[in-house]
Amino acid sequence: MAPADPYLRLALPNKGRIAEPVRQLAEKSGLHIIDGGARQLIAKTVDPQIEILFARPVDIPEYVANGAADLGITGHDMVAERGSDVEEVLDLHLGKARLVLAVPEESEVNSLSDLDGAKVATEFPSITAAYFNSHNVSVTVVPVSGACEATPHLGIADAIIDLSSSGVTLMTHRLRVFDVVMETSTVLIANRRALEEKGEKIAEVVLALESVVQAKGQCYLMMNVNRSALDDVIGVLPGLSGPTVMNVASHEDMVAVHAVVGEGQVYRLINRLKRAGARDILVMPIDRIIR
Repeated sequence: MAPADPYLRLALPNKGRIAEPVRQLAEKSGLHIIDGGARQLIAKTVDPQIEILFARPVDIPEYVANGAADLGITGHDMVAERGSDVEEVLDLHLGKARLVLAVPEESEVNSLSDLDGAKVATEFPSITAAYFNSHNVSVTVVPVSGACEATPHLGIADAIIDLSSSGVTLMTHRLRVFDVVMETSTVLIANRRALEEKGEKIAEVVLALESVVQAKGQCYLMMNVNRSALDDVIGVLPGLSGPTVMNVASHEDMVAVHAVVGEGQVYRLINRLKRAGARDILVMPIDRIIR
């Protein structure tokens, strides 16, 4: 029997809050997109076996479920809203947010039962209906396609269920969070049949994306250290698995020390390393880490 065709189609968001971060993630992973203009629906990549399908984030789960795409990147909230039969393969830790139930600050709502018979505006009607059904509260779901936070003050709704990352937008519209419906972030999803038939190629894409995720917030330190100060420098250095120590050509009394550290540690770490005896310190960004 001939092996399954390894050709893959990856669906990426064409717009929305996660579109640009996802595109940057794909580029950093080495999956460079060729001729992927703003209006282009299909684009090639540097890998002739992988092409990109640009689609609305809310449509991507269904495209993957029905096989129009083998893989897709979208929000976990979109997968839940569509109820699509897909496999969530990898959390990309992008676009983290909460799907919250919010009411006006002056609202007298103190329990979910107070919302019985209320109108709730949302871009997530399926999730909203399931949420209130699970609490045996009857509401009228008002589907909207944007500016959800304005609906209570326009008299369209008594409450909303909407995404919130920082909470600033809710406060600006004088809304208070009453409950967290769901935590969400951007995920890589896969068609179940494609996982079986194209597993090796999919694993290649997963590794590429995962390596970028693991490198986020990390940087690479390189320095020269006199052997007499090596223990002091190592005592200062944190790292993923301890620093790497190498001989320096033509300098028997000196070694090169390399380590991966968190970006947030670098500012104070440099001074401590200098005092411990490190010199010629270089700090470099990391695009990918493959464990």
